[in-house]
Amino acid sequence: MRAASLAKNLSPSRRRRSFGARLGGLGLVLLAGTATPRPEQPPPYGLPQLGPRTFPALFRPKGPIAMRGVTLGPIESRLQPNRGYGSPSFDVTLDEIERLGGNWLSLTVFGRVFDLTSTSIDPAFEAPLEETLRNMTEAARMAHARGLKVMLVPHLWVESGGWRAELNPGSEEGWRRFRDSYGRFIRIWAEWAERNRVELFSTGVELRFWVTSSEAKTFQALVAEVRDLYHGPLTYASNWDDADDTEIWRSLDVIGVNGFYPLHWENSPSDEQLDRGAIEAARRVRALGERFERPVFFSEFGYTTRKDSMVEPWLWPEQLSQIVPSEADQARSYAALLSQVCAEPNFLGAFVWRMYSDIADLSQEPAWGFNPWGKQAESVLRDAFSSRFAVEKAPAATFEPGALRLLSPQKRQGLPH
Repeated sequence: MRAASLAKNLSPSRRRRSFGARLGGLGLVLLAGTATPRPEQPPPYGLPQLGPRTFPALFRPKGPIAMRGVTLGPIESRLQPNRGYGSPSFDVTLDEIERLGGNWLSLTVFGRVFDLTSTSIDPAFEAPLEETLRNMTEAARMAHARGLKVMLVPHLWVESGGWRAELNPGSEEGWRRFRDSYGRFIRIWAEWAERNRVELFSTGVELRFWVTSSEAKTFQALVAEVRDLYHGPLTYASNWDDADDTEIWRSLDVIGVNGFYPLHWENSPSDEQLDRGAIEAARRVRALGERFERPVFFSEFGYTTRKDSMVEPWLWPEQLSQIVPSEADQARSYAALLSQVCAEPNFLGAFVWRMYSDIADLSQEPAWGFNPWGKQAESVLRDAFSSRFAVEKAPAATFEPGALRLLSPQKRQGLPH
């Protein structure tokens, strides 16, 4: 790792404290990251400074409050007015999030690249940037008025198709142009996040080509710039299969993983096989947090509403043909994964992928898509969100590991497999 050592920010006595100790028992829990010392300034969230950095957005006086989060996808098209962030429809969607037991929202803003060789990013997406900024401000205000917390996730959209993780700026000059353009894009939203008191800011999503390469040091430099603009905690959303290879974790405060873990390798798995897959996912979460001395959360996780969605959960609905819809397999997958990872003491929580800013708009994805609203998976989420996570120092029996134990016997009977 090329980031400055965590030890430089801690006294010898605090360096000896375990990762688990830093998650609890400090009053307001302090996660001292690798931020450079800054001049004295007013606390960003109205709480006293206890050290180099405090994160009241994530923690409370008696310890962490787990993230029970939902990703709400934007609807920015002018062909569908009054359905996007900050709209009356968005307000109705917040009602549903509260009924589900959610306490966090993930809001997504896009920058557009033309193809996988592009070196410039257009910060406008389907609406002018100024309009998006206004709508996002209203969305954050509406969420905060309800006591919901907000994670902002600036995302890259590849217009020609392809996965952003496979972007390749090419030459040294191409990399310079790309870094400059991405820096301008991310600074726009870091400044917005600071103005609107957003509780968590993601510095990027699935940028494998950058953060697992020799260029990772330049991303860490960008993180340092972002810290001068936004004074809350920072994360990054890695893909589940490259989180271990990501080089930037020690420059951030919380490890984000897009947790689309396969729970089995062949179709029609039993509950016991799903258990084993979820146990392996939880082991990886635990090892990642211990290695980098950071708490871990799922910046995204989800399963589509189709048979055997737990085998390749990352597949988009539009990529699939000959679908056999299955609410049961979606629900079984949710229950297996959540019942294991939420029992991990360094797991902060998860953001469900995903619903949309207008929850009643069913045109955004096929019926067999990721959205759990109104399906059996919604009941699993409701049970999970009403339970205490291990990070909240719940009794061991509260989140007993084991697939489907989040469900009552009556609900389990309704999930054939």
